[in-house]
Formats: sequence, structure tokens, C-alpha cells
Amino acid sequence: MTRSFTLLVNPASGGGAAPGAVVPVARLLRDAGAQVEVTYSPGSRAVHDLVTRAVQRGDVVVSVGGDGMLSSLVGPVSRQGGTLGLLPAGRGNDFARALGLPDDPAAQAQVLLAGRARTVDLVAATWPGQEERRVAGSVYAGVDALASDLVDRAHRLPSAVQYPYAAVRALSTFRPGRYRLDVDGVEVEHDAATVVVAGSGFYGKGMHIAPDAVLDDGLLDVVVIEAASKRALIRSLPKVYDGSHVHLDAVHVRRARRVELRAEARGGVPVGGDGEGLGVLPGLDAEPLVVEVVPGALTVLAP
Repeated sequence: MTRSFTLLVNPASGGGAAPGAVVPVARLLRDAGAQVEVTYSPGSRAVHDLVTRAVQRGDVVVSVGGDGMLSSLVGPVSRQGGTLGLLPAGRGNDFARALGLPDDPAAQAQVLLAGRARTVDLVAATWPGQEERRVAGSVYAGVDALASDLVDRAHRLPSAVQYPYAAVRALSTFRPGRYRLDVDGVEVEHDAATVVVAGSGFYGKGMHIAPDAVLDDGLLDVVVIEAASKRALIRSLPKVYDGSHVHLDAVHVRRARRVELRAEARGGVPVGGDGEGLGVLPGLDAEPLVVEVVPGALTVLAP
């Protein structure tokens, strides 16, 4: 049976690369006999209705853009029982990297047409009194959330240096926080630069922050990087790309299904998820941010 597709395109992704990326893939899908509908810049308010109509038609919903675009789609697609495809065209493309998706348009079209439908876990973040927010890759608090914000403002730099620049600048200006975590009922405290709760191993354009994370094991990898001197953190940054940072004494990795996070720092501790700012961590005596795994929540096309 030939698949049909609704491609939702964020034209700002990848510094404007997404519209160019979608054209050859859409053409290949149509040449193969597939029904293809392309919508540009749907906007967050329109996403729910677009996904609803696509799922009701039996279409595969395709995210054309980066991890931020993907983050806006995984929640509604998973809740409505749809199938998601990815056409990575952003700056990071970290969830696509974890899935092993190809870069070549012909190979990307082939995955959409004939790839296997596999189920993966999602990460759900819930602030007190609010609805949960689902993301595909990870929720992170601290210096990496600051770096993510700096990436969004680094458009004038070449794409290849945006993430390293943002990481070094964030590390050189960060203030560590006091974190209180409840990890599956076990409470721990750390003076830390960052805490990452990951369902996927990659973030920050290829940083292998959680090298042992598995997309469909029903568990989260909780990575804590303790506060250290700015020079020491910057010097150890290259280790994050190959995952060897987890062997440093200042790095702690735990596995869990549910994590409660609180923190205290001057100016607050920012939180991000899949390249998007999500808010600020509650204080040490406040109701926590709860991050949980949602096992098998999303069906996605993969090689």
C-alpha cells in the first residue's frame, strides 16, 4: 500500500534551508505515486488542527525542519495515534541522528516510502498546574539551556560554528546552581552546571550527552555535570562529542522513569527541550518540574 504524506515545513529552520530541502523529496514521493500535501510555516496554533486532519486521512505527518519543529509535532502526533516522518533540515537534527536517518534526498524519500514504522519513547515535562509538554530528545536545565538560547541568536555565524560558539560562551558566563533531584524516589543534591534528562543520546548538533540512551527502552538517562571551574568545563567540552565525558569524576549518570527537578541559582535556572526554551526550574522549596518517560508513545518511520 502506498503511503500518503502531510509535510509541515518550518521555513526558518536551518537558516532558511527547509524550503529547499522539501522540494526534491516531495517530488520523489509524488513520482513514486504517493499523495503529498505541503504546508509552510503552519504556526503553533495551527499544528493541532493540521495534525488532526492528517491523521484522520491516514497520512504520515512529516516534520520538515529541525528539532524545534519536531518538538511541536511529537505531542499531537503521539496523542492522536499518528505516524511521524522526519525530513531533517535544521541546524541540530539530533533526533534524526539518533534514528540514523540519511542526508541524501533520495535516501530520505525511500525511508518515508518504505521505512519501517518503529515505536519510540517520548519525554514528558510537567510544571505544577500545567499540562505536560512532550519532547523527543531531552529536557535540560542549566548552562546547556543558556547555550541553546545563544544558538538562536547566532544566525550571522556559519552553521558549523554556531553550537561550539554558544557552548563556549555559555560556559564562560554561567553561574552554577544547587539542584535537588528525586530520581525514582531517591533524592540527591548537586552543585551543578547542568542536568540533562535524556531519552535520546544526542543534543547540541551531535554532542553525545547520554551515550547509553536507548530510544525505546522505557528509561531516561539522567546526566549531571557538577560545577567546576569555567576553564575545566571548556577544556572538557570536546569529550561531550564522543560521549567520553561520562567517565569524568564530575559527571554522574543515573537511569530512571521519573525525575523531579528543583534548583536555586542567581537569576534562576533555565530549562530547555529539543532546542526550545521551556521555562525556569522551580526553587528548592517549590513544587518540582516532573520529567517522565512515556514508553512507546510515538510511531516514527526509520531506516
